[in-house]
Amino acid sequence: MPTTIETLSPEAGRTDTEGLARYDANALARCAVDAAQPWWRRTACAQALTGRVPEQRVAELIACVQDADDAGSVRVALLDLLADRSELLPWLRHEDRLKESAYGMTEAVLQARGRLGDRTAAAALATLAFSPWRHRRAIGEAGLDELTARYGTEAVLAALGTDRPEDRAVAVRLRHHADEDVTTALADPDRGVAYLAQTLQSDPERLRRYLDEAPTEEAKVWAAYALHRLTGDTAETHRLYEALGRPRVEVPGLDEEVRAAIVHEYGHECAERSDPRWRIEALCTEPPAGRDPAEWLSRATTALTAAGLAPQPPVSCGDFHRQGDGTYDVIGYGESGGEVHISTLGRFAAEENDDPAVRGALESAGFRWIDQAVGSIEVTGLGVYYFGRRDPLDVHTLLFYWQD
Repeated sequence: MPTTIETLSPEAGRTDTEGLARYDANALARCAVDAAQPWWRRTACAQALTGRVPEQRVAELIACVQDADDAGSVRVALLDLLADRSELLPWLRHEDRLKESAYGMTEAVLQARGRLGDRTAAAALATLAFSPWRHRRAIGEAGLDELTARYGTEAVLAALGTDRPEDRAVAVRLRHHADEDVTTALADPDRGVAYLAQTLQSDPERLRRYLDEAPTEEAKVWAAYALHRLTGDTAETHRLYEALGRPRVEVPGLDEEVRAAIVHEYGHECAERSDPRWRIEALCTEPPAGRDPAEWLSRATTALTAAGLAPQPPVSCGDFHRQGDGTYDVIGYGESGGEVHISTLGRFAAEENDDPAVRGALESAGFRWIDQAVGSIEVTGLGVYYFGRRDPLDVHTLLFYWQD
């Protein structure tokens, strides 16, 4: 069988990238702009043209990039391929580019503007570089690095100013790359900027000195957290925690049992813009006593059976939803199809309808019932990823968490 583009890319997810990279460039370019071909094959052809775009095909490829009705993944791949073509700059700068609906196209446009040295893209690239999404952040940082390499750090920072936190974050990153001390940024009023400054710390002694002069409690906590990250010295971290007065975020109505479960599940890996006091509390407080989840599920099943509620075998929330994972198991019960949730974080149970029979059975077995009053408490300052967002969540969502 002769080797063709179709045999090298027979279906989505099955592409011989090395074979395409050796294939005739003109044929690849023709396929990339051929709307009759499937988008995944056209995308693969565009990617295979890296470093060998036929000059006689450039106009066709550019026309495809500029066709808003064409497949978004093809346009993104072609724009990445052609990002060094200066004739694209007027189109890239047009305000309509900010309205692009194709997934990834806005980021690709900004990346191309950075490669072409367009300083007017600096602010938008800074916003992208401050994104919580890693792939967007990487594109923003790459574009800003292109501008910095061409014009210098000071010129880029002058184009940004200092009013927005994303602009200050760029300053922190670029000054760090220039081997400047960015420790004072631990006191930035925006936690995203302070978190970034924390990640860039590499000198424990500098942090110890800063602890004596930091202007705010949060800055001191960030310094203590960064110091722990560098040294792993638990005893020193505990001493600092005590010296700082055991800083923590007070949440009205949140009792210590629930708080401990949440702190030690989420405090170590919370979102970047979380209050740093959650992080230091997770490091310096005792986690809840260990327990055997299987034993507690057996206890719940026994209690529900004794109450005549006909429980079904427990299933994890991931299996229940047929995807994902989380922090609870589901026990179905009764002919009406009721469901009780048993948290993996502690002796916590809940049921949507707050069924008194279920509640009574489980409470008699030693479970803690999470009712509406407790479940609705928002745990302020603790950002947790949840279906694309990283905002504070309520107690119920944290104890009975599921993510697909």
